[in-house]
Amino acid sequence: MIKKNFDSILINYFPGIFVSTILGILSIFIGKLYFPTLGAAPFAIILGIILGNTVFKSHRYLSGASFCEGELLNYSIVLLGANLGLDTIAKLGFGGFTFIILQMGTTIIVSFFICKKLGFSRKFSLLMGAGNAVCGSSAVSASSKVLKPDPTEFGIAITTVNVTGTFLMFILPLVVAPMLYNSSVLQSGALIGGTLQSVGQVIGAAAMMGTDVVILAAEFKILRIIFMTVVLIIFSHLEKKENSKPENIENNNSNEKIKIFNIPWYIKGFLFLSVLATFKYIPTFFGNLSHTLSSLFEIVALAGIGLKIKIDKIIHEGPKALLAGGIIGVAQIILAISFIYFLI
Repeated sequence: MIKKNFDSILINYFPGIFVSTILGILSIFIGKLYFPTLGAAPFAIILGIILGNTVFKSHRYLSGASFCEGELLNYSIVLLGANLGLDTIAKLGFGGFTFIILQMGTTIIVSFFICKKLGFSRKFSLLMGAGNAVCGSSAVSASSKVLKPDPTEFGIAITTVNVTGTFLMFILPLVVAPMLYNSSVLQSGALIGGTLQSVGQVIGAAAMMGTDVVILAAEFKILRIIFMTVVLIIFSHLEKKENSKPENIENNNSNEKIKIFNIPWYIKGFLFLSVLATFKYIPTFFGNLSHTLSSLFEIVALAGIGLKIKIDKIIHEGPKALLAGGIIGVAQIILAISFIYFLI
């Protein structure tokens, strides 16, 4: 039985993990040898998209790519904590916390308004708000447990949020941040960490601007993830209110409760290592090893993300959803720039 399960895991996951790893290592060499300013991140996701739609477009690579996008990136975040003390997060101060709260709240409101104006359902509009405001696919998935959307709407929301984030991943570090902030570490980190949809996109975009920006962007992003619980509680309240309407009572069979302190395990791991780093309990060699492994996992995860992005699926989902994603992305940038000007 054990051997059968192991063989099944090997068949399902190994191809995608192997290809993602090779593409990640290749991207590291390309970044270091030819484009040290950009780094490996953009090449990992670009190679993943190109080869994922040509040579490796078979479904046999998707499970392994999903593992790299999810679990491997989670381990990368945990290891990042070994080099990031909580005292550093505290340095974000009142302005940094206020920026994240305002950025998340207005993004949800704006996303909901835009999607409703374009004719999408209430649930889809809320899913788009969560995905763009918090942490991409993870937030869409978490919110779907509360909202119970149509499976098609769920898939379109996941695709649209990922596509929007992929475009912004290149626009923010290569155009917006250098043009507005002269690549200032604090402001660039706030822009990237407060705007981009997924953790991988945040780390990948920040990596194009240097290690210091990666650390700050990760701090802002982690605050957003921690606040995801608040978003789920609000969505749960809105859903109960909607279901309490007379026309919806007969169709409301959900008794699911939201755990108030349902913080993702990788955030707990990150905070644990951050506490140790804060009190200088982490040896130098472990800190260096953690940094190296975190960077490697990050690049491999980005290659996995690229492998999963299917161009034909994006086209099939329709221009209206992509239009919504594009408008929301522009709105996020404008909101972030405004809040950073007044708060950071």
